[in-house]
Amino acid sequence: MSTITDYQMLIDGAWVAASDGKMFDSVNPTTGQVWCRIPEATAEDVDRAVKAAHRAFTSGPWASMTPTARGRCLRKLGDLLAEKSESLGRTETIDTGKMLKETRWQAKYIAEFFHFYAGCADKISGETLPIDKPDLFVFTSREPLGVVAAIVPWNSQLFLVAVKIGPALAAGNTVVLKASEHASAAMLEFGELIEAAGFPPGVVNIVSGHGEPCGRVLTSHPLVARISFTGGPGAARAVLTNSRENFAEVSLELGGKSPFIVFDDADIDSAVNGSVAGIFGATGQSCVAGSRLYLHEDIADAFLAKIVALAKQIRIGDPLAEETQMGPLCTQGQLANIQREVAHAQTEGARILCGGKQPDGLGGTYYEPTIVDCPRQDLRIVDTELFGPVLSVLRFKTEAEVIALANDTQHGLAAGIFTRDGARQMRMAKAVRSGIVWVNTYRAVSPIAAFGGVKGSGYGRESGFQAMYDYTRPKTVWINTSTEPMANPFVMR
Repeated sequence: MSTITDYQMLIDGAWVAASDGKMFDSVNPTTGQVWCRIPEATAEDVDRAVKAAHRAFTSGPWASMTPTARGRCLRKLGDLLAEKSESLGRTETIDTGKMLKETRWQAKYIAEFFHFYAGCADKISGETLPIDKPDLFVFTSREPLGVVAAIVPWNSQLFLVAVKIGPALAAGNTVVLKASEHASAAMLEFGELIEAAGFPPGVVNIVSGHGEPCGRVLTSHPLVARISFTGGPGAARAVLTNSRENFAEVSLELGGKSPFIVFDDADIDSAVNGSVAGIFGATGQSCVAGSRLYLHEDIADAFLAKIVALAKQIRIGDPLAEETQMGPLCTQGQLANIQREVAHAQTEGARILCGGKQPDGLGGTYYEPTIVDCPRQDLRIVDTELFGPVLSVLRFKTEAEVIALANDTQHGLAAGIFTRDGARQMRMAKAVRSGIVWVNTYRAVSPIAAFGGVKGSGYGRESGFQAMYDYTRPKTVWINTSTEPMANPFVMR
């Protein structure tokens, strides 16, 4: 029997178990077996982490550290992440089922996000104001908010950690990071890099546990100044309710059901590859998955013939193996939900073009690449985020029609548009209501480019230079430069 690893949490610079000793199991989705145990943080543990972060913010060495020095810590963290990308990627693969070649590449690339924010740390500035009153010099400065609660899901956890704590730390805040209860191991191993990078104790704390009590106590804690949450809408509503207790600023990234639109003048092979990457990459477990495919009726049949053939050739298997192209789903709950929704779509008239079941001969939580031909927009599957390798296909005739179809959704995170017509590219990019639009490409990210959604996909932006300003607040300073005393306030002139 394989050895089961017991992990610990990072609180105030020390590795600790839950105060009551409780732990929960983490299951390897490839085998269906428990492979490690994770501390289940108590309310007292979370309180201790937040108070440690608050002390580090107000009185520790972090509070007096220059922005340039903070930047050096972030740069070192990025360097260490790149060095440890292989081992962190392996842990994430075992814990989530994502392919090793993806997780280790992502861990290495994410180092660039920390390098980016390292360079940004001493670039935050205020301004002088041309005030309309004599003898007054007025300027603004930007100050960090305080303790940031960062909550991330399991699917792209190291990326989401980078886009949350990168700008937060660059701006001078401290952080309590809650790892997902579905796959916490890679996050806790990432914590080992924090001290090595030179961050003082308490600047970054990592807790693990469930929404109750861990998430609730963290997001309602009176010392938390900002909450950055990525996850589902149900949990987001709880976060907003909790934030009434502390009036913390909140940003939400809640996933999507992104439209992938292909016009009749598109490069079909390129669009097919983009669609496959958008829905079957990461086993469809991506918040920006292009899970709604809209095809112009003149090219629909040819496109579907190509994408179905390609989907059937995808090699499903052990995510640690280099030859594997698609691994398992992360949890049994995801698998059950996908099976239920695909079956329901068939009762509404949808037709399965390929997939629609678990592959033969594999245990775990595998599901075949699935393409569902939908006769109508109002099928439930068309606007339900499944978080798996399931593509809903619809046809359109005109540009106006597909704009209406693409925007007929509760979501608004991302969109893909494939057309050679430059004017149409601009029209569509403007007309589709989403926070991100990719034209003739898909799933590209960069530390330089903002990331976030509209409507039910949340609000606030991550990545980019501006993200740092979201972790600060402006202070306005008025200085009287006159040598004369202030006038009698009861004499109006």
